[in-house]
Amino acid sequence: MNLAELQMLIKSKDHDPDNIQGYFLKLIEEVGELAEAIRTDKPPIDSNIKNTISEELYDVMYYVCCLANVYDIDLEKVHKLKSQLNAKKYPSP
Repeated sequence: MNLAELQMLIKSKDHDPDNIQGYFLKLIEEVGELAEAIRTDKPPIDSNIKNTISEELYDVMYYVCCLANVYDIDLEKVHKLKSQLNAKKYPSP
């Protein structure tokens, strides 16, 4: 699954343009949970990813996609544009 497909999947399940603040607050909450998972360095055990870095990274990505969807931002397009800007700002040796 690519980023555009993930955005569309999330939009089909969870899209509420009137909930910008809610999505943003959830994003901040998930970033805090990610910080805790990194601090405790809890790796997944088999298929159990509960409270792990893996789960929290996904949750952060989920709410980033929700916000991008509300603002009608194509994250794949933004990635390409931002990569071009970064290449000029930080050229590879």
